[in-house]
Amino acid sequence: MSNQEELHENRLEKATLGGGCFWCLEAVYQDVEGVVDVENGYAGGTLANPTYEAVCRGTTGHAEVVQITFDPDVITYREILEIFFAIHDPTTPNRQGNDIGTQYRSVIFYHSPDQHKVAQEVMAEIAEADLWDGPLVTELTPAPTFYPAEDYHRRYYKANPFQPYCMFVIRPKVAKFRRGFAHKLRARS
Repeated sequence: MSNQEELHENRLEKATLGGGCFWCLEAVYQDVEGVVDVENGYAGGTLANPTYEAVCRGTTGHAEVVQITFDPDVITYREILEIFFAIHDPTTPNRQGNDIGTQYRSVIFYHSPDQHKVAQEVMAEIAEADLWDGPLVTELTPAPTFYPAEDYHRRYYKANPFQPYCMFVIRPKVAKFRRGFAHKLRARS
């Protein structure tokens, strides 16, 4: 790795977000310009090295999350959060659509005091704009240990586009993102 590449890599940031099923968030963020990587995983619980099955039982306290590695020179943390709040319902505690349980809660795990401040500002702006029928229930908490999900969850939507969940839950969220944030789409090669 050259010194230039190393300097660039050291400037990358992470965002860790939970907004329901991690497959939905991953499908959106992997198409965002400036996002270098999106990894599905678990955070915010009490069990070390949780499995998907344990998290789905709802007894570990973990949320399904994505950990996004992004280039802040291309996309800001604020923009990452604006997309986040546009693609999930931040007013339903422990639920997104038919996915019910604490693992599907709306949560922002911030990685720095600056991220905490930006998240507070974005959440206040959204609450003030009265965009939703109910109050925001999104948790805002320091980033805990992130546990990567099993390999079969990686790029799930791209690998399974005709699976019913992908067709009826994920595809509409991706379409909504593309309509509202066309200017943030990664250029197709």
